[in-house]
Amino acid sequence: MRKRSDFILRLCLIIGDAVALILSFAFAYFIRVYVDPRPFVFESQLANFTLSVVFLVPIMLVVIAALGLYKKSIVINRSRLPERGRLMLAAILSVAALIVYGFFTEQDVFPVRIMALTAVILSFVFLLLERVIVRFVIRLIFRNDYGVKRVIIIGNHKNTGYLADFIASTPECGYRLAGIVAAKRFIPEDLRKKQFSSLKEALKKTRTDAIFQTDEKQTEYVYRQTILNHMEYYFVPSETALSSHFGELELIGNTPAVMVVTTPLIGMNAMIKRTFDFLFSLISIIITAIPMAVIWLVLKLSDIEHSPLYVDERLTQYNRKFKCYKFRSMKAEYSGMTADEAFAKMGKPELIKKYRKNGDYMKNDPRITKIGRFIRKTSLDELPQLFNILKGDISLIGPRALLPGELRDYGDRSLILTVKSGLTGFAQVSGRRDISFEERRALDIYYVRNWSLALDLSIFFKTIAVVLKGEGAK
Repeated sequence: MRKRSDFILRLCLIIGDAVALILSFAFAYFIRVYVDPRPFVFESQLANFTLSVVFLVPIMLVVIAALGLYKKSIVINRSRLPERGRLMLAAILSVAALIVYGFFTEQDVFPVRIMALTAVILSFVFLLLERVIVRFVIRLIFRNDYGVKRVIIIGNHKNTGYLADFIASTPECGYRLAGIVAAKRFIPEDLRKKQFSSLKEALKKTRTDAIFQTDEKQTEYVYRQTILNHMEYYFVPSETALSSHFGELELIGNTPAVMVVTTPLIGMNAMIKRTFDFLFSLISIIITAIPMAVIWLVLKLSDIEHSPLYVDERLTQYNRKFKCYKFRSMKAEYSGMTADEAFAKMGKPELIKKYRKNGDYMKNDPRITKIGRFIRKTSLDELPQLFNILKGDISLIGPRALLPGELRDYGDRSLILTVKSGLTGFAQVSGRRDISFEERRALDIYYVRNWSLALDLSIFFKTIAVVLKGEGAK
């Protein structure tokens, strides 16, 4: 499973920044009310003022994110001048954003104007101190090998030595050197014990999360290996290529590297999506608790011997297996069987060809119970998967969760498993079972390659329409 050093870094910074901002505004209030001897005319209590600021913190965090202050290169870079300048600008813009918010909502965020100036100064100081503390915590985390990405550097170029030396000597950078595939003259003498003769050998003998390529030899092959093994791929451009690069640069020490992504659903985008998934599933579970209890009771009464819940092993992001929860809609004697096995057991092998020809779907499927047909048509059988979303096994929207045995039918399975599987997805709302297997696979790959928040919202509303029309998996 891929390490999450970027996620750990950003999570620590976001939490730290939020706490620092709340404290800075609370202290600005305290100084004006309890330290400054000049009279004032407002009645807001410290607790009420701080609570109002807490609700406005997301606005300030957006400002900080827009200034690039959650990038690893800003935090890890040994030079602090770029960070300090951005933090001061973040403090000024955050206070300005709150003033604008107060203007349009007709709320007096700063009852006394001098509090705004005090808040700017304290925000800068608190953010600066907080980042020193966060940086120390992150170093401790990475030094203990938690969450770090193990990397292989490949390429006969001087940048191979620069990168290897920086990663080996900087534990807090979030990377660990797993191996080097290069000629000896490009490898620092003290790191030659990590040399491998080929990428294939390095991948076989090490646990790796990312590959840095410093030359332009066999780039297609190297990139393909990262996709097949669910790793990140960084290309270190030459001086001439650097001026015409596309994509976001990341500084590894003083060496620029371009991360070539297989999907836009990484970094901050992944955090936003996970936050939405968590909140949506939590609220939905609360709302549907009674309907789920009723369905569970009806299924139990209809079949006392078997559990109303069906638990099946599926695949999600990075080829990880998880237990998928659904309400049981299939007859117990065929539970856990493939379609081929079930039709053979009931003595109707001729149905296998019909089932496959129709895109793994059959009207009036003899394996499905009467109650099962209803809950499938209304998609009520999938309600327990809200718990999978809450746990982080899957996302609300994503490619269909594959059975382990289906991998052989997916030529681009590594691409599809780059993101979390979904309760619903692009393929499901583009015809449900009325499109072919190949078309569903193509739509899943399109989603992975072209993810956007707008696409997720479009799929979400189309899913609601599909469910309301009763176009579920009948």
